[in-house]
Amino acid sequence: MEVQTILISETGESNYAYLIVDRATRKAACVDPYNPARVLEAATAAGVDLVMCLTTHEHWDHAGGNEKLRQLKGDVEVVGGVNDKVAAATKTVSHQETLQLGNITITCLETPCHTRGHICYYCVPEGGGAPAVFTGDTLFVAGCGRFFKGTPAEMYRNLCEVLGRLPAETQVFPGHNYTAKNLAFAAAVEPQNPAIQEAVAAAAAANREGRP
Repeated sequence: MEVQTILISETGESNYAYLIVDRATRKAACVDPYNPARVLEAATAAGVDLVMCLTTHEHWDHAGGNEKLRQLKGDVEVVGGVNDKVAAATKTVSHQETLQLGNITITCLETPCHTRGHICYYCVPEGGGAPAVFTGDTLFVAGCGRFFKGTPAEMYRNLCEVLGRLPAETQVFPGHNYTAKNLAFAAAVEPQNPAIQEAVAAAAAANREGRP
């Protein structure tokens, strides 16, 4: 399994879209493609067929490219949570439902709070390799999403009982680059914490160099 990160700066919210590639079958899925043209360009450059769009939730900066994607490539299956109103969805999914992308098994994890039907997508490649989870606006680096449609208890469950119980080797791919902002808050709370200071410096360097 290969994952390509695509920074979508035109939303003004430092969104991340992703391209998930199963190299053995040359099939790919995208996650939250606000700019579908760029995602399709990435798929073409990688020599893969984009067959699936995984939408974490209904907000415009995540689902806003779905209709255009379907116009550009009509055979793409657009997936979204059954309790969200995901634009152009052709398939709705519930908690623990599974999808197959070539040799990659995708488990849908319902994480309601930011929206009622928010879904995180947990991907496990057949035959080994690190799993990955795409967390949308539920989990960020050093932070979590805002509670628009839920409670602290629900977010605790999402972070500690659902995502927190995934294998330790799972790679996490969030929906936004809010890392520097989140760590600035952490540094204000614990200004003498050396781990936070190191993380702040690393995030600043990554932003300067244009790395995710």
